[in-house]
Amino acid sequence: MSASQGGFQTSSRRNARQEEGGANSVTGQLAFLGLSHTPLLGIAQLAPQVEAELIAVLDRTREEVQRWMPDRVVLVAPDHYNGFFNELMPPFCIGSEAESVGDYLMPTGRLNVDAETALACANYLLDEGFDLAVSRRMKVDHGFVQPLQLLWGGFETPPLIPLFMNAVAPPTIPRVRRCRQLGEALGRFVTQLPGRTLLIGSGGLSHEPPIPTMEHPDPNVRDRITRRTDLTEEVRLRKIQGATAAGRALEIGDPSMKPLNPTWDRRWMDVMEGGDLESLDQMSEAAIAEEAGRSAHESKTWLIARSALPEQAHGCSLRYYQPINALIAGFGVMFVNAAVNFDQRI
Repeated sequence: MSASQGGFQTSSRRNARQEEGGANSVTGQLAFLGLSHTPLLGIAQLAPQVEAELIAVLDRTREEVQRWMPDRVVLVAPDHYNGFFNELMPPFCIGSEAESVGDYLMPTGRLNVDAETALACANYLLDEGFDLAVSRRMKVDHGFVQPLQLLWGGFETPPLIPLFMNAVAPPTIPRVRRCRQLGEALGRFVTQLPGRTLLIGSGGLSHEPPIPTMEHPDPNVRDRITRRTDLTEEVRLRKIQGATAAGRALEIGDPSMKPLNPTWDRRWMDVMEGGDLESLDQMSEAAIAEEAGRSAHESKTWLIARSALPEQAHGCSLRYYQPINALIAGFGVMFVNAAVNFDQRI
């Protein structure tokens, strides 16, 4: 596909690297889970058939993960001006400690972070040339917490490495190529560790909820997304009401809401499944926002996590996609086991 189709291209370099031989091939215990999140899950009213289908696929996702039994989890996720603000917005940040702010229906509490391994990972990535930030008290929202709820029912999870990626605040939204490169370096680190590592990309796919920007005409709004503040109950309820109204507006085709783009979403998932990740390198930030919405930058969490897997990994045991307007989400799920190449979709 041409660059005019959102930057989805075919890379000739992947085949060349695969032909170089297996000396540098990784056969470690790695798996990738791409999982959309939405704050409206459990809040928005869905059509019965859509709700039943979504519950079924989330149940199967949980079973897939539990069957694989990861020893640790690297969770790559964004924030939505609940833990990270424009006063200091890094492209990437690893947390040696992380606590949920409890936005929407999320619980508050501390995540089960493996501080020693998280800091070792940060040091490794810094040595690899990635000038990422480190937080000793990371605050996280539903982007991190919802996957943990869906897969483990809360914070009693395998040891975690939380990796934040800025997806809402330009100019430090990381570019596609850099996300792929970071994922590859991350893969080199986790393959040195014993046992099984599950890499989760939480976010995407196409969507553009009413998240404010620094171009907002109201200085109070600009200040709210700049200064770090605690999430009050009043603000939490206001966010629920605003997101719910936006979901209803998208359902009825309100022109103020950017439509979801299932074509873009399915192409992105095709690349994640097939493994030709370099084909995304020339995709521009403007093309992503124009075709899939400003918050589609969250899809890069999938790219980071997926890029950690070895070159030969392709195919998936689970692939699901449904554009769900009420959730303001092109909702996707994908599970790839690096040790197995197969395709069994539902």
